[in-house]
Parts: sequence; structure tokens; C-alpha cells
Amino acid sequence: MAELVFLSDKNRARYFRLVTPVGNLLGRMGVHPHVLSILGLILSLVAALLFGNGLFFWAAWVVVLAGICDTLDGQIARQTKKNTRFGSFFDSTLDRYGDMLLLIGLAYWFSGGRTFMAFQGKLGQGHASPWTLILILVAIGGAFMVSYTKARAEGLGIECKVGLMQRPERMVLLIIGSLLGAIPTIGPLLLKCALLLMAVFTNLTAMHRILYVRTELMRESRGR
Repeated sequence: MAELVFLSDKNRARYFRLVTPVGNLLGRMGVHPHVLSILGLILSLVAALLFGNGLFFWAAWVVVLAGICDTLDGQIARQTKKNTRFGSFFDSTLDRYGDMLLLIGLAYWFSGGRTFMAFQGKLGQGHASPWTLILILVAIGGAFMVSYTKARAEGLGIECKVGLMQRPERMVLLIIGSLLGAIPTIGPLLLKCALLLMAVFTNLTAMHRILYVRTELMRESRGR
């Protein structure tokens, strides 16, 4: 499967050029990579609360900050030689919680939940959509299966990073969908389209990985 256009190698390189100086500065300041991992989770919680209030525009930018933290924790770990096996496990685990929180926030909004923060967002009841809620649940399942198939493959000694909708792609799609979701009238429909794409392509990615691992195991068995 081909990569999404907006996550081409050139755009990835541009992104890393922007955030690398920040990581270098934090590394020189002695910031521990776990601090960035935990901060990323906290920001994901904040974004979930914003999503739950229908504040999609602001939620999108908080997701951007959470993604930057997720990038910088790995950079700082390598720079300061603190890239331990537990650190990798810890970061990956918090990433899964972060993914879940973001989609739970959206699920709350599209279930028709009332605003629950001190300031007023939009009223969620008018956007209650059972089908969108189902899409979000399917997307959550697909996202976790993408991670599970990779982890299970690595347990079998196979590196498995194939597939269209990996975590960076999911975050970019969610950010774009959220920014579009802030457009009056048509915005919620555009966000629903982004969630539909996420639900479909996360599960296609998981199936792609299943077929990839099967092929690799068959190749290994023939080579014996």
C-alpha cells in the first residue's frame, strides 16, 4: 500500500527539521524523555475534553502538541542515551492510552453528551449520531489491532511496519478532520468522513499486516 500523500518522505523530513532544534534544546536542559511521554498523554486528555465539548479547532492544535511530544521523547532518549527497552515500552503504552482518550472524547460528543467544562462549547445533543459512534468504536478497534499485529509479529521475530494507517497517519488524519470539523454547518460531516476513513483504513492496515506476517512465516519455513 502506498503512503498517504501528506506523509511523504519529504514532508516527514520537513517536520523533523522543525522539531529537532526543540528536542536538542530540551536534551541539553536535561529533560527526561519520560516527562515528554507523560506530557503527551496529558495533552491527549486535554484534547479529549475539548473534543467532548465540540471544540474541534482547539482540540486539533492540542493533538499537534501531543504529537510533537511523542516525537521529541524518542529524539531526547537517543540524544541523551536513555533509549532503554522499558522506555520504548512505556512510550508505546502511553501512546495507546492517548489514542483511546482522543476517540473517547469524540465518542462522547457524537453520543449527544452535554458540555462539561467551565466554558461553553457547542451543544452536543444536536450532533448525536449513533452511526458515527459505531465508526469511532470500529476505529478504536482498528487502531489497537494495528498496534497488536505489530507487537505480535515482533514477538515472532518479524519486523512489521507495513500498512497505510499507522499512528502518524492516524494523527494527521484526525488533525485535518478536526480542523475541517470546525467549519460551520458542513464541518461535522467532514469530521465524520475523516472518522470513516480511519475506521476503514486502520482495519485494512491490520489485515495487511496479517497477510504480511503470513507471507514472511511461509518464506522462513521454505528457507529451512
